[in-house]
Amino acid sequence: MASLLHVDSGANRSDESISRQLTALFAGTWRAVHGSASYQYRDLAATPVPPLGTAYCALGRRVERHGLLPPARVAELIESPAEQREWELTRPLIAELLSAGTVLIGAPMYNYSIPASLKSWIDRVSFPGAFHASDTGDSLLRDTKVVVITARGGSYGPGTPRESWDFQTPYLRAYFAKQGVSDVNLSFITAEMTLAWLVPHLADFRSSAASSLATAQAEVIGLASSLSGATRSSSIADESCSPL
Repeated sequence: MASLLHVDSGANRSDESISRQLTALFAGTWRAVHGSASYQYRDLAATPVPPLGTAYCALGRRVERHGLLPPARVAELIESPAEQREWELTRPLIAELLSAGTVLIGAPMYNYSIPASLKSWIDRVSFPGAFHASDTGDSLLRDTKVVVITARGGSYGPGTPRESWDFQTPYLRAYFAKQGVSDVNLSFITAEMTLAWLVPHLADFRSSAASSLATAQAEVIGLASSLSGATRSSSIADESCSPL
């Protein structure tokens, strides 16, 4: 059975949010094909993931000293209530991610990068050994499909004057590649110039914004209709602003 983990990170939770409009379109299209039984939703703005604490770092370093220790054995190394709390915050997020065949991420551009809410989620799930098999070192995300939907107030695509200001897409591409997600399984869909409808001095770009949004919508529908990633299983899967 196909499974989808839908993660939104934009601070603007209203209907104005372009990134949320597009992720909702993707999720709705996907659910029409696959049903809702294996659909999970996480809103990082509504329920923020706490930033890492000293106890998380202490536990992570202790785990690293033991090599690729599977998450199921991390509890054996916990030495304090603070470390226990950090692991209880972390383990369900890792399990949720590992159990997904497809991961959908809504990532509006904030100050040329990703929202802090998304970075906190990434930091927490990236616990040492979480994404690699302890016996072989193989990535547990090698078959996972990751779809990142971005929305940007301006234009940062290839050949634009501000292409080098984009620290959003290159970062997410590098991050997921490091975790073992293959390039063929990593997709980016972007709507640009989203502030053209709001900011007067960008009014001349409204047609470009509309074209970019229409293209993104078509790409979202096409990709959501075609993906059929199987449900992943893991040893811990049963545990539990601006209008961008």
